[in-house]
Amino acid sequence: MTEYIYEGLFILNSNRYARDPESVAGNLQALIEKQEGTIVVSRLWEERRLAYPINGQRKGTYWLMYFKMDGERIAALNQQANREDDLLRHLIIRIDPRIADALISHAQQSVAQSPAPAKKAEGAVASPAAEDVSVAAVEAE
Repeated sequence: MTEYIYEGLFILNSNRYARDPESVAGNLQALIEKQEGTIVVSRLWEERRLAYPINGQRKGTYWLMYFKMDGERIAALNQQANREDDLLRHLIIRIDPRIADALISHAQQSVAQSPAPAKKAEGAVASPAAEDVSVAAVEAE
């Protein structure tokens, strides 16, 4: 069994997240751990208006995770994620080992710099430009 590093971007139901952020985020963590994955970084990215309604929702809360998992378990993870009521959409990609450290360190720094989700002012939206990762700069090193 070979363990790879994956990036997961999850679009959460904003209404459910606003009511109980710890539970919804905990469900994501449990989803990964149920498939014997190890979470490296898990953080709120931002809340934004969706390009089109999904399940009647016009806003989504984006959650970013980096985790280690056996590649054979990704299909089961996708199936479980499709059954979650809190998730509107998700995307999981395998990270190239050459840039994994840079992406993870950037996500960890963003977690340290951002305020806790419970203390975030209502209606405030994080700036996506502050959290972009320049892959070209990493490859140039």
